Amino acid sequence: MEKQNIVVLGALEFSSIVIGLQALDQMVKVAPIQVIDSRTISSGKFLIIFSGDVASVEYSYRVGCETGGDYLVDELFLPQVHPDVIPAIGNIINVGEWNAIGIIETLSIVSGIESADSAAKEGGVRIIEIRLADGYGGKSYVKIMGDLDAVQAAIKAGTAKAREKNLLGMDTIIPQPHKEIRPFFM
Repeated sequence: MEKQNIVVLGALEFSSIVIGLQALDQMVKVAPIQVIDSRTISSGKFLIIFSGDVASVEYSYRVGCETGGDYLVDELFLPQVHPDVIPAIGNIINVGEWNAIGIIETLSIVSGIESADSAAKEGGVRIIEIRLADGYGGKSYVKIMGDLDAVQAAIKAGTAKAREKNLLGMDTIIPQPHKEIRPFFM
C-alpha cells in the first residue's frame, strides 16, 4: 500500500525583507517544500507561502520562525488546508452562483489565508479569492460566496482567529448583491 502525502500549507510574514529572504533560503535548504509565493509586500514586509508533506512543511516552518524571531509579523502552519484555499490565493475563482457575498479584511496576509480556511471549513460556501497585500498597505481580503445562512456562519468562523490575534480589519455580508456589481467583484 502506497503512503499518501498530505498537503500542508505554511505561511510566514516578516517585517524585514532581508530576514524574509534569509528565512526563505534556509527553509528551502532544510526540506523539500513547494514555494507557492514569496515576495516583498506593501509596507516593507516579506511573505513566504509554501506547501508540501507534513514533515517538510513543519520543519521548514520551524526554521523560518526561528530565523524570523522578532521580525515575524504573522505565521500559519495548517496541516489540513481546505481544498478551496490554495487555488484562491492571488486568484479569482469564477463561480456561477450569485447569492450572498461575504468579505473579510485582515491586517496581515497570513491572517487572510487563515480566515479563508476557517470560513471554507464551516461549509456551504466557496472561497473565490484571497487577495494578497500588494497595494493594500499589508492587508489581505477574502471573498466568500454562498447562501446567506452559510455565508453568515462562514464569516463568523473566518473572523474568529483574526479577531483573537487582533488582526481583523473589517468584515461584511452583502445579501442578494445587485448584478451590476458582479464585474467589479469578480
